[in-house]
Amino acid sequence: MSLPRQTASNHRPQMPLRAVIFDVDGTLAETELGGHLPAFNQAFAEAGLDWHWSAEEYLGLLAVTGGKERIAHYARNSAPEFVQRPDFADAVARLHRRKTELYAERAAAGAIALRPGIRRLLDEITAAGLVAAIATTTSPDSVRALLVGQLGEDGPARFAFIGAGDVVSSKKPAPDIYLHVLEALGLAAGECLAIEDSAVGSAAARAAGIPFVVTAHAGTRGEDFSGALAVVDGLGDEGQPARPLAGMVAAGDRVSLADLVAWHAAASH
Repeated sequence: MSLPRQTASNHRPQMPLRAVIFDVDGTLAETELGGHLPAFNQAFAEAGLDWHWSAEEYLGLLAVTGGKERIAHYARNSAPEFVQRPDFADAVARLHRRKTELYAERAAAGAIALRPGIRRLLDEITAAGLVAAIATTTSPDSVRALLVGQLGEDGPARFAFIGAGDVVSSKKPAPDIYLHVLEALGLAAGECLAIEDSAVGSAAARAAGIPFVVTAHAGTRGEDFSGALAVVDGLGDEGQPARPLAGMVAAGDRVSLADLVAWHAAASH
């Protein structure tokens, strides 16, 4: 882990915590290898392309944020004949649209589970009268399908605002999506805390001035999370304790809202 143990003096929100902003892919759920990757590969096959991304290859492609951007990046580096098509941009859009449909089918069927502790933390946020929001480069349809599939028809309504997809021109690691969410919520960066899973997402939150916590996983554990209040391997749940990797440490074997509030408050001093 490249992140040194953090101290509260690195962060100065100077405001009480009012909102928790979640990334989606890899943060709310393990969507990448179990959802997006098979959907991409099926969309490629249906289009008659001989592209097939392996898990290792796909994890490398995650450095490029946004599905359309990822397809275009791959084509430019591995399929120059595809790039030369006069309808290149439209072809990329069609592939991504079909991929989104396939992903949504899996998510709506409940095939993509939330990461441990997410449901619990959302309940704690609601009970405390705080706000939950989403900041992601994933398409709105994919986000909705995941939330409905796991939380029911009212799942999307549990979030005060969902910033997703192409609503901003520059995607993570640019801060634009977070700035968009802050504007929609009417909150300052220091009143919020972001939860991310990757270096790209962490960089976006950091650039927006939002304190952040990282729930790393096998695909991101070795990345650079400089500036994080805490890095854990998950939020933890019954029988699935959260393990601290760097930064501040939870009071128990799960990361609770009380922990997030305490970390956020400690960082302002």
